[in-house]
Amino acid sequence: MAKTAIAYKEKMKEMSVLSLLCSCLYPETRKNLVGEFQVAGMEVKPINKRASGQAFEVILKPLSPVSDTAHCVTSPPKKDVSLEDIQKKLEAAEDRRRSQEAQVLRALAEKREHERDVVMKAMEENSNFSKMAEEKLTMKMEQIKENRQAYLASIMERLQEKERHAQVVRRNKELREELTA
Repeated sequence: MAKTAIAYKEKMKEMSVLSLLCSCLYPETRKNLVGEFQVAGMEVKPINKRASGQAFEVILKPLSPVSDTAHCVTSPPKKDVSLEDIQKKLEAAEDRRRSQEAQVLRALAEKREHERDVVMKAMEENSNFSKMAEEKLTMKMEQIKENRQAYLASIMERLQEKERHAQVVRRNKELREELTA
């Protein structure tokens, strides 16, 4: 039963979906296809047409006893292996191991170098950011200081103006008093 199922799977792999569809649409192709599978150890019988399309019955023929022996797998003949061959293979394996190890070390060194570059770049960017922030803060503080000094100077100027105005008013008042007295 298992051999029949395996044979069925193999035959279904050989039969393309396109040829199966074509056999449904074109009857002459179907006849060729049916004949082809009858020879290949499979019998395909068309069943009367259904509403959904063409239907087939696939009948697998039992395998012949001759084909069972054809599937036997024999192991390849063993070669005589000499000590020199073994040593050469061991040396080649050692060379492969060394080259692989060197490749891994190179990759690790490149990774470390990349990490160092990234850290240096981050430190440089941080330093630049700190410098720029410090410069901005210094400029802002200077601007605030200048604005404060200008504000204080304007207040002092207004006070001096008021004081002058007050002196003028006092003088005028004294003059009026002198004239009226």
